[in-house]
Amino acid sequence: MPPQANRTHTAPRAAASPHTRTAPPQTAPEEKNMSRSDVLVDADWVEAHIDDPKVAIVEVDEDTSAYEKNHIKNAIRIDWTKDLQDPVRRDFVDQEGFEKLLSAKGIANDTTVVLYGGNNNWFASYAFWYFKLYGHQDVKLLDGGRKKWELDSRDLVDGDQIPSRPATQYKAKPQDASIRAFRDDVVNAIGNQNLVDVRSPDEFSGKLLAPAHLPQEQSQRPGHVPSARNIPWSKNANDDGTFKSDDELKALYEAEQVDLAKDTIAYCRIGERSALTWFVLHELLGQENVKNYDGSWTEYGSLVGVPIELGANK
Repeated sequence: MPPQANRTHTAPRAAASPHTRTAPPQTAPEEKNMSRSDVLVDADWVEAHIDDPKVAIVEVDEDTSAYEKNHIKNAIRIDWTKDLQDPVRRDFVDQEGFEKLLSAKGIANDTTVVLYGGNNNWFASYAFWYFKLYGHQDVKLLDGGRKKWELDSRDLVDGDQIPSRPATQYKAKPQDASIRAFRDDVVNAIGNQNLVDVRSPDEFSGKLLAPAHLPQEQSQRPGHVPSARNIPWSKNANDDGTFKSDDELKALYEAEQVDLAKDTIAYCRIGERSALTWFVLHELLGQENVKNYDGSWTEYGSLVGVPIELGANK
């Protein structure tokens, strides 16, 4: 049966799979940061704290081999494919798994974590969202990530220079349900809340099921969630990988009819690109209620009975 546009808005079939994701027990949301300096640091700050044992510099890249070639001195690596994903279910590592990961990496509850990566901090933003999901207080992004660091000709060390941090006994909090959306949240948001689709225009319109180099992440149907606005994630960044100014970011979203006073759900294909948009809206622009839908189009585009639209922004 071909994909359908503008289908009648019906609830998704509840018992489609024994692996259907359900929301975990809720915990009260943390008080949110309102200043860029709370969630972003520049390269000078990193260089000044590069030997500080209370600071963990962490590289997270789409290309998980990038760290093995070279990286910032004293940076450790988190491999998003192995460290952050459940090995059996399509879901995150659970609270216990996150505790084991950070304990083994030498990250304590009071450690200042600075995340960076390539491609405008794409997967570093994804990891930032994970850290906030499990309640880590002091986590930041290196503004511009690896790209800006290299453009400034700052030092990188060989991949075999791997720092050793003493193990800790990290204790995570239950998942913060105020920043994570599930499929029913998305269906209920159609026409009622902001839905921001951060994929490429070709993915949004239905020409592509997934980026060409990621065929394993295709959904069963192309298209987008009805009433969603298409604002590709990369528009949030300058050419050097740093984030655009607050005024530029507000203008970007307002131009696409996103009401920043409304609740918002961002999505992409697996939740990694939309985590960067979540970071912009929640952490930089201070939007009160914004969630990342990590199931994203690989889940939604394979559901039975949910409404789907084709075509570009209207």
